[in-house]
Amino acid sequence: QVQLVESGGGLTQAGGSLRLSCVASGSMISPATMGWYRQAPGKQRDLVARIGSGGSTTYTDSVKGRFTISRDNAKNTVYLQMNSLKPEDTAVYYCKLEAWYGISWGKGTLVTVSL
Repeated sequence: QVQLVESGGGLTQAGGSLRLSCVASGSMISPATMGWYRQAPGKQRDLVARIGSGGSTTYTDSVKGRFTISRDNAKNTVYLQMNSLKPEDTAVYYCKLEAWYGISWGKGTLVTVSL
């Protein structure tokens, strides 16, 4: 069973930046597609960004040009660099791993963006 632990969330003002990290243990992330999802209060959990095992990336339209997903397989870690943050980015951010050996979710990290 892969365990994912997110970190890097916090409170920032609009226009600020945060970098989220997701560290995996139990299995290597190298063959996995890794994703960041977010869930705002009262809303469903939605995809923010995804990175394939080969490095290809996908972003939801609302974060294109502001967020960057990356991975360091040697560190078994995936990152989400978030710039130009907006109040509507406020949510719990979850890391997800999808691989031939299973699917795992982290417990999330809270990002709060104030005006």
